[in-house]
Amino acid sequence: MFVLVMGASRGLGLEVVKAALGQGHSVRAFARGASGIKLTHDRLEKFPGDALASQDLRRALVGVDGVIQVLGVSNRDLFRPIDLFSQATGVLVPLMISQGVRRLVAVTGFGAGDSAAAIGPFQRLPFRMLFGRAYDDKTRQERLIVASGLDWTIWRPGVLINGSISGKAKILMAPAQWRNGVVSRGDVAANVVSHLTDVAMIGQKPVIIRF
Repeated sequence: MFVLVMGASRGLGLEVVKAALGQGHSVRAFARGASGIKLTHDRLEKFPGDALASQDLRRALVGVDGVIQVLGVSNRDLFRPIDLFSQATGVLVPLMISQGVRRLVAVTGFGAGDSAAAIGPFQRLPFRMLFGRAYDDKTRQERLIVASGLDWTIWRPGVLINGSISGKAKILMAPAQWRNGVVSRGDVAANVVSHLTDVAMIGQKPVIIRF
């Protein structure tokens, strides 16, 4: 596939770019700091742009087969009002529909949407205090995606840590299985990309953890 990766310049987004290239896909790496990505490949296009700017996204969507949306906010923003996730998705979805790009994969997190009910009672209060604003907006983001009519998958990783691919990540599909845990960015990226063309994943909201 020729895939647009949003949030591609660092963290999990950059790991997704690496995984996609490693699995044979062509990548358009979209981020404000895309030109600074220290990675070169003949199937990589660096595309500077703003996820909230429709004119940037409209150009970025030209010719792609799908989108992997990996957005994030800085730690200092966690205690401020947050609407990046829902606002960027509100810009992206209608543009994808108008340009006929059907496949959308989004990475949100364990605790967004209906997975919030699976947070243990001892984790719930500190989770809400620290991540509540961000995850309320990730929940709004998920609602927009589910209502879009696109061929979507929403991945919900547990606590992200640095690390390469271990091959030991667990994909928890059923709500009864959902639980929090730790998972490396490398494992999340590898699984997100490996299931990119898996039609069985369309309309699913898997949680991914290692332990």
